[in-house]
Amino acid sequence: MRADAQRNAEKLRAAAAELFQERGLKVPLKEIARRAGVSHGTLYNLFGTREALIDEVVTDLAVDRLDAAAEHALAFEDAWEGFAHYVERVCELQAADPAVADVVSGRYPHAELLMAVCKQMQDSATRIIERALRAGTLRPDFTAEDIMVLFAIGASLARASTETTPDAWRRPVAFLLDGARAEAARGALPSAPLSSQQMYDVMGGLLGRS
Repeated sequence: MRADAQRNAEKLRAAAAELFQERGLKVPLKEIARRAGVSHGTLYNLFGTREALIDEVVTDLAVDRLDAAAEHALAFEDAWEGFAHYVERVCELQAADPAVADVVSGRYPHAELLMAVCKQMQDSATRIIERALRAGTLRPDFTAEDIMVLFAIGASLARASTETTPDAWRRPVAFLLDGARAEAARGALPSAPLSSQQMYDVMGGLLGRS
């Protein structure tokens, strides 16, 4: 790559990271090009698609923070406290950074690195859930799909209340957590657990996945 093209690519990555964090991964590409001080055509020439640009910057946006949340949760001696901390921390990250919410939901399924990060995050969530299930503190019918929908609910609440009450998501998430305790179970739930595909469909409806 020529030196001028390399400089433009670096400016576009920096502008994309800023705007993604401010407004999520659906921010118009023209705005990214404008903030980077390059033409719309230059962006397409260098990256080709939104998904390619997302994959260039998504690791710095989300991986370290999501990994740290999982590691901290697994370090709790009490499995329930670790589970609750993880749910609250991921919801907090989503509320603070719309790009993280888009990563968690796998908003752009054709962005390969984004989907790899999403899958890695789901694997971590499964470990945290299984640990709480073994301890008998999480209701036995709680699934990995349930936690992902819970995250989507938290993210959608955060987006809806950003301008008025930024912490509004905390109250309903606390109610949901209390309902996930083993002692809260009162017989069979009124519907079957979601399949993986149904989970993605529900999350797409809540968060507007493309």
